[in-house]
Amino acid sequence: MTIESLTTQYVVFRKSAGTYFVPAENLLKTFCRKIGGQTEASEISNDQIQAFIDGTGQLTRYWHRKHSVLLGFYRYAISRGYLAEMPLALSNRPPKQPGAIVPYIYTNEEIRRLLEATVPFPNQKSHIHRHTLRTLLLVLYGAGLRLSEALNLTLADMDLAASVLTIRETKFYKTRLVPIGKDLQRAISEYVEGRKSPVFPQGREAAFLVDAKGMALDSGTVRRVFRRLRAFAGVVRTDGARYQPRLHDLRHAFVVDRLTTWYKNGADVQKLLPRLSTYLGHLSIASTQVYLTMTPELLCEASRRFEKYAIGEGAKWATTER
Repeated sequence: MTIESLTTQYVVFRKSAGTYFVPAENLLKTFCRKIGGQTEASEISNDQIQAFIDGTGQLTRYWHRKHSVLLGFYRYAISRGYLAEMPLALSNRPPKQPGAIVPYIYTNEEIRRLLEATVPFPNQKSHIHRHTLRTLLLVLYGAGLRLSEALNLTLADMDLAASVLTIRETKFYKTRLVPIGKDLQRAISEYVEGRKSPVFPQGREAAFLVDAKGMALDSGTVRRVFRRLRAFAGVVRTDGARYQPRLHDLRHAFVVDRLTTWYKNGADVQKLLPRLSTYLGHLSIASTQVYLTMTPELLCEASRRFEKYAIGEGAKWATTER
């Protein structure tokens, strides 16, 4: 059986069990392209597998991701009798994983610089208009969306009268409604009005964010453009972490800003956390906790809340003792 046919069969098997398998599916497709889809699975050498896993860069968590996905795939192939043994590249114990990515929490000033930089930013090669780039940043930060969710938005998903976005085909195959604030609603409305041109598709199922040719934005292109925009705006991390600020960090910044605002307003944060988890499209609060980075401002507001609580409880205790 060819490697393309076998990986397709494996993907169908995993999805039939209700597994979220899109990233792994894409990785297996890349593996097939590198090897050659019509190559017999039994003829793929250990060196070819090792070369795909190693790539050309330094060891990252993506190395382990490739190793893990291929290990699961080859176990399936062996269990079904398509292959006799596990390739050596997957049999050996993998090296220790590098540390997890440390999210970068943008300051309000850095967000402003990124947005302002979209105007003079030289970006002719990618065909992404500055208004599209600015709107994408606003949607990611203002609604806390994943990049894939923002790029999958269609015109039908925009209920601007109700200030609600419909997020479909999410990470966990769920659809959710995301209310947005007035400022973001106004920015999206301006963008929608501006893309009413014969160049751009106008049907309800047309992509919301499009390039200068009317094509839906590609995530790889968007990430490359953002890296250049970030450098152009002078937004650079200096804490020694391996990664510079990413697009996904805008989602982290959204969560931290929301928590900080709640603390400042005296809201019941513990009661609101489940709502935040639902808003973000998480299955549980445990998933949301990954985003709860303690910035100095958030830590300060949390400390003030605890101090107020402690003083109040202390006064109550002292009164009771009397």
